[in-house]
Amino acid sequence: MTQKSLSDEIKKLKAKHHAVILAHNYQNPEIQDIADFIGDSLDLSLKATKTDAKVIVFCGVDFMAESAKILNPEKTVILPDRTANCPMAAMVDAESLSCFKEKYPDADVVSYINTTAEVKALADICCTSANGVKVVKCRSSKQVVFVPDRNLGLYIQQQVPEKELLIWPGICRTHHNITKEEIVRLKKKHPNAEVLVHPECQPEVIEIADYAFSTNGMVNHVKISPCKEFIIGTEQGLCYRLEKENPGKTFIPLPSAVCPNMKKTTLEKVLKSLQCLEPQVQLPDYIMKKARLPLQRMMDLGRGD
Repeated sequence: MTQKSLSDEIKKLKAKHHAVILAHNYQNPEIQDIADFIGDSLDLSLKATKTDAKVIVFCGVDFMAESAKILNPEKTVILPDRTANCPMAAMVDAESLSCFKEKYPDADVVSYINTTAEVKALADICCTSANGVKVVKCRSSKQVVFVPDRNLGLYIQQQVPEKELLIWPGICRTHHNITKEEIVRLKKKHPNAEVLVHPECQPEVIEIADYAFSTNGMVNHVKISPCKEFIIGTEQGLCYRLEKENPGKTFIPLPSAVCPNMKKTTLEKVLKSLQCLEPQVQLPDYIMKKARLPLQRMMDLGRGD
């Protein structure tokens, strides 16, 4: 089938099942084109709670679809590729976090949204890269256990020096592999470009950037920036959205910044998932109940950028 015929069939089945398609900013262009909503983790979490659709097709990775299910337990949530996992989310498990919490009983636990449902269930509140600083600032405890991303934790610690962050040693490989040398090299080729990087990047990369933003923070910034050229220090998929929404501006991706798991979702897989309403996200009721509270607290705080 051609890309157009696939998209047409998806639209028909979407209407038949009263479904909504959510796509993360890192998805392939053809997936973004069929989505009802495109955004970052927080945006899509909020959209998931506001849709009246009976079926949510989540084009992203596992923890995102789990969050949608937690917030919409009565809806059918589908992840088109069951193997689209987040390696960073797998770097912390509930048993290890429970043991760590015992060492710091007075500390608040802030779980980055890039975690499993079981880990979220142990947290006091969740956060995204967009509102991580805001979330940590609002906690009453002086000590904060932050899981699982070390680089985001270090970024938040710099912004909130009055707190002591106990940072888990996880990383997003896609962002961690972005190097200072790579940014410097591109900056030499494009001296007038603004450098925007994600807070999951290493501290030395953030230090030489003009701004550190979540993906939606980047989307919002480039709309109002007088600059016409941007080096985008996050997963390449974001550049497609930026180009569509900002004609006349140039966006330079980093060759190394590709998340293979985000690229697993294809039109064929989305179509198949709507044909059979599988694979569905299934979570134990008690886990969903416990994990909903920290997610809801995060959403109540709103964005931070």
